[in-house]
Amino acid sequence: MAETQQHNYYHDHQGKDTNSTSQILAIATLVPFGASLLILAGFTLTATVLGLAIATPLFIFFSPVLVPAALVIGLAVTGFLTSGAFGVTSLSSFAWMANYLRRSRLPERLPGQLQYARDLAQETLGNLAQRTKEAAETGINKAQSMASEAVKGPEENQTSSSSSS
Repeated sequence: MAETQQHNYYHDHQGKDTNSTSQILAIATLVPFGASLLILAGFTLTATVLGLAIATPLFIFFSPVLVPAALVIGLAVTGFLTSGAFGVTSLSSFAWMANYLRRSRLPERLPGQLQYARDLAQETLGNLAQRTKEAAETGINKAQSMASEAVKGPEENQTSSSSSS
């Protein structure tokens, strides 16, 4: 019986497309988020190393003053911890996304939603086409009436001026 259920499961899911809207949305959301966190981690690490490179000679030169030394060390530790936190957050978001995409399946209700969206789009486009057709007919009728008035206008002016003389 387990073989039958396993066969039915693989048979049912074998030809289905696994790229669903939620997967695309997850990729579109998490890739920029993870990439920006990795970039931010790199910038933070670079700034911390540069800060230490600049502060170390100052620290040696001003060694009798312990308060600035403690401040520099505190800022350096904070920079390293922040850089590590951004890196861990980025990598964990990438791992979550990979795990989510590996486990997710196409929902059963998606074909119904796609059909509803297709019907709604066809209805909207049909209404838009009808309104466009009506607007074009109205514009043509107005242009024809203005053209006929323009043709009648000079004739009426010529007849009225010749009848008054």
